[in-house]
Amino acid sequence: MDAAFARSYALESTLSSGTTALVALIFGRSLLVENAGNSRAVLSRNGRALDMSNDHTPIYNKERIRVESLGGFIEDGYLNGQLAVTRAIGNWDMKGLKEMGDDISPLTAEPELKLITLTKEDEFLILGSDGIWDVISSQNAVDFVRRQLQEHNDINRCCMELAKEALRRGSFDNLTVVIVCFHPEPPSQVVAQRRARVSRTFSAEELLKLKSFLEEKK
Repeated sequence: MDAAFARSYALESTLSSGTTALVALIFGRSLLVENAGNSRAVLSRNGRALDMSNDHTPIYNKERIRVESLGGFIEDGYLNGQLAVTRAIGNWDMKGLKEMGDDISPLTAEPELKLITLTKEDEFLILGSDGIWDVISSQNAVDFVRRQLQEHNDINRCCMELAKEALRRGSFDNLTVVIVCFHPEPPSQVVAQRRARVSRTFSAEELLKLKSFLEEKK
């Protein structure tokens, strides 16, 4: 895909756009997520949010180290002072980012991969563009989608409502959402685990010592 963008740009300089990529593959009980850019995949495991991808932004320490090792730099939170992401498809017009070749340049389309084994506790997967995560945390999104599914169990409606919620919170960026549910029935209520009460008894001798100590403090 990145090579196709490069060919288009070589033929017509106005075709210089870039984009991110987020892919989820499910085969059997395995979930593989591939990410290049600042879109994000979040898994709900019994109501707990598990990030299945990292946001490839200049403030992400691992990406900053990679960029600097390849001769790039971070300026005012931007890659080489130009781009808000450190991995993307396209953007071949940006000087000093891809002109050396994608494999050795600070800006790369090479995705990060994360593979896990799904369990019975895994409820759904949220795939969202950066406009969602600019204003909603991973856990907030999971909580919101769980409530929506418990209310009407309509996946398409959940996607629309999550995008509307991000818009209501002031997001100005792209709002794209895909939700994949692993069960036909809505998520069950999560029962918070109560902390076990620890009882403590004192001997008569200990009580006398405590009484003497308190009287001395008066």
